[in-house]
Amino acid sequence: MTHVANSSARSGLQPLTRRSLLLGLTGLAVVAGARSAGASTQARTLGPMPRRRIRAQHLHTGESVDVVYFENGRYAPRSLAVLDHFLRDHRDGSIHPIDPVLFDFLHIVNSRLGGRQPVEIVCGYRSEKSNALLRSISTGVAKNSLHMIGQAIDIRIPGRSVAEIAQVAESVQRGGVGRYRRSGFVHLDTGNVRTWGS
Repeated sequence: MTHVANSSARSGLQPLTRRSLLLGLTGLAVVAGARSAGASTQARTLGPMPRRRIRAQHLHTGESVDVVYFENGRYAPRSLAVLDHFLRDHRDGSIHPIDPVLFDFLHIVNSRLGGRQPVEIVCGYRSEKSNALLRSISTGVAKNSLHMIGQAIDIRIPGRSVAEIAQVAESVQRGGVGRYRRSGFVHLDTGNVRTWGS
């Protein structure tokens, strides 16, 4: 199941046209095919999660996504392509493959917190140019940010505090977890297991 929508409609989610979605998927076919074998190996270590789904809303583009990205023991390439496009750099529109294990990390965290509402995306992929721009105006942006290689995502979960989200994410032990209380989001990545922020 894949559903992508633009949240600008007041009366509910309105799907993108079939033509625009197909064009986007065609353009992302090469990107989706570039998944690493390591991601498949890590996916099998997550235990009994036969069907994995992400429901999210991007706070900058206004787009929403509802996609089953893992089913029948494997990642779904078309769904991964949809997620890559959804998590593109909202500043310049550039797209990069997102590490599927990051989706697993997000899926586990949201599931343990109830998973009743779509996750809010603050930032997904970030180009080098966007990263440099953010570094010029903020001290909290890493020069070699994992956002630039599709291994990091910044999120909010409605009804849950930064502390609650981070505590659950830290217990998962799947990568980095950063607390950004002032900005109201939690950073997740698939780098080394580590934590920062308070």
